[in-house]
Amino acid sequence: MPSDKFKNYLHLHLIVFIWGFTAVLGKLISIDAMPLVWYRMLIASSLVAVFILFKRYSIRVSNKTLLVMLTAGVIIALHWVTFFKAIKVSNVSIALVTMSTGALFTAFLEPIWYGRKMIWYEVVFGLMVVFGLYLIFNVSTSYSLGMGLALISALLGSIFTLINGQLIKTNKPSTISFYELISGALFISIYLAINGSFNRAFFTLAISDWFFIFILASVCTAYAFIAAVKVMRFISPYTVMLTINLEPIYGIILALLIFGQSEKMSPLFYIGALIIVATIIANGILKNRRKSNIGNGISDGVS
Repeated sequence: MPSDKFKNYLHLHLIVFIWGFTAVLGKLISIDAMPLVWYRMLIASSLVAVFILFKRYSIRVSNKTLLVMLTAGVIIALHWVTFFKAIKVSNVSIALVTMSTGALFTAFLEPIWYGRKMIWYEVVFGLMVVFGLYLIFNVSTSYSLGMGLALISALLGSIFTLINGQLIKTNKPSTISFYELISGALFISIYLAINGSFNRAFFTLAISDWFFIFILASVCTAYAFIAAVKVMRFISPYTVMLTINLEPIYGIILALLIFGQSEKMSPLFYIGALIIVATIIANGILKNRRKSNIGNGISDGVS
């Protein structure tokens, strides 16, 4: 029988595959990024609420914890808005590859978050990722806006992962997911209300859009959101971010199969993508080895 840790790793890969499909859904849904995320979070939070009621879970948390969850909800809402906007203005491949820099952002933010020194190879890897992005940018400057939005999304995703890495230690995944999703939906609702976006046209969607939005909200959000937070109880935030770097691989393959020619890029793009993904994986391997050595009382000479 597979060990619990192995089953959690397999579960994490399934979640990452689902997230890769999320990018494809973002391209298939015809509405803009902001209303798309609003529908996603509103429907997903409703589904999570039904799940909590069915399980009869308590969602009571301290005021301090509630504030952290609500803040995380706003962050993940902005993460999704910038992510889907990046897909709309460029394509799935550009957005997903640029998004894979999230693990690198996590590597740079962890020293600040946990109060440790920066590791020298993280700086070197950071420069390599910048070079990879430079190659991708040179494919076509028309993708620059999409890359910029995806970079912002990656940074927000890293911050969100670090916050959830702390929250999961003392809170149920469903409770965290409910408060974060509902606060994100409320945040976007306020923005849309101020802009006067809530009109008849806003709620008039094509049948295909309703279908894809429901898949996005249920499978890709309600299920994947709770499952991902739960997995973080057994797997470190950095390992989660490292595995998420397979998302562009899954997503690009799916996009090529579904969208065909519009997702095909020049060889220079794939060289840049390979540099970014390989760098992130190498960073994770070295980091894991360093942690193992420190745990065994062995100095690896890295300060």
